[in-house]
Order: sequence, then structure tokens, then C-alpha cells
Amino acid sequence: MSTGHPPDDGRVVNRPLKDPIYPREVLAPPPVPDERPPGPVRRAGSVAGLLFDVWRRRPVARRMLMGLSVLLFLTGVGMFTFPFATNWYADWKQDALATEFRSAETRQNYETRTIRPGSALTRIEIPRLGVDAIVVEGTTLSSLRAGAGHYEGTALPCESGNAAIAGHRTTYSKPFARVDELAIGDQIVLETPLGTCWYEVTRTPFVTHPQDWAVVDELEGFYLTLTTCHPEGSARERLIVRARLVRTEPAGSG
Repeated sequence: MSTGHPPDDGRVVNRPLKDPIYPREVLAPPPVPDERPPGPVRRAGSVAGLLFDVWRRRPVARRMLMGLSVLLFLTGVGMFTFPFATNWYADWKQDALATEFRSAETRQNYETRTIRPGSALTRIEIPRLGVDAIVVEGTTLSSLRAGAGHYEGTALPCESGNAAIAGHRTTYSKPFARVDELAIGDQIVLETPLGTCWYEVTRTPFVTHPQDWAVVDELEGFYLTLTTCHPEGSARERLIVRARLVRTEPAGSG
């Protein structure tokens, strides 16, 4: 009776076995099905899914490095686009203020000295620099998003005292971007609901520290003071332009 063992003469008999020696599941274990429930983000299903999968597989240190890189990238994009966004907003705001400036309500508020912060007050033109913008009342952050604002408590344009106006130099349409180029004798025109007045620069623009409020103090006579940040892109100092009234013209006289 054959036992499946080699015969004594040394010859090997290859005889197929009727049944495998090992269980079938040991020789070829069946594939394990993926029982993970489908998540909200699938791998390679989208860019977000791919990023999520990469993030999940990374060690903690690499996750932190990747997160920092993304943060720095977004910060750079924000810094690059911020001036463009503010300029667009100020241009849009200027269109609305131009209509408001011509309204009967603005004239009435100007006559009664009841102009609210953020409302149109005067129109400033600097012919040499190509500046033409509506100035609002007030110098709060929200008011200055229009580009330029009148210091509350200082003289109104065309009136005696020191009418002081602050303006942006690098954002929000940057109406005062080039005021450092003004020279003695250059003209600055202010139009109000009651009339128009012409000022002439009396001295070369000068720099002072941000807390030097004396530059907007009351003055004897008819003066205009413009203030803006210095140097460009920094609030470390203030650039000042001083001008004196030389001519006025009532509204409707032209």
C-alpha cells in the first residue's frame, strides 16, 4: 500500500495529492475588504481630498511645517492683495460720496454745522498731482476708508482758522501719495456746498512725530493743513503740508 513516501531505491514518486496539506485559507488568504465608511472627503476625489490624505499620513512635525507654510503663503497673498482691495473699496465709496456731496441735504447740514462723521464735507483738488477726491468729516478708521477725512474740531474749509485734513498715502485710493512733491506756491483747491477756495503752499512739506497735535491747532488767519503717514507704508512719522488761503468764490458765481 502506497504511503506517499519515497521508495527504498531512492526514486521519488511525484503523485498528486488529493487534498492540500494546509488549509486553503493559509495558502491563499482571501483579500480583506475595505470596511472603512466613506468619509466626507475622498482621496484623489478632489484637490481638498488629496491634501487631506497627505495631511493625515504626515507625522506631527511635518504637519506643523506644512501648516506653517500654508499660513505664510496665505499671509503673503493677503499682504499683496490688500492695497488693491482697499483701493477698489475707496473708489466705490468715492462714487457714492460724489452724489451725496451734490445733494440738498449736504448743503443744509453744512450750513447748520450738523455734518455727521463719514459724510461728505468737501472736495479737494491738487492740480499738480492730479488729486480729485471727496473728503469726509472725521478721521476715524472707518471715515478714512473714503481716502481722506477732516479733523473734527478744526476750521471748516474756506473759513478762518486751520482747516486740517488727513489722507492715506498707500491704501484707500492713496490721495496723498505724492504730497511730498508739493512746493511753495503750488495750489490746493477746496470746494464746499457754499463755495470754492484756493490755497497756496507756504512752505516745503516737513516731517514730525505722530503725536505732534500742534500742527492741527488753531491759527490766526486762513490756513489749510494736510497730514499723512511717512515714510510710505509706515506710520512712524507724519508728513505735513501747510497752505494759506489766497482766493474764494461763492457757489453759483461762476
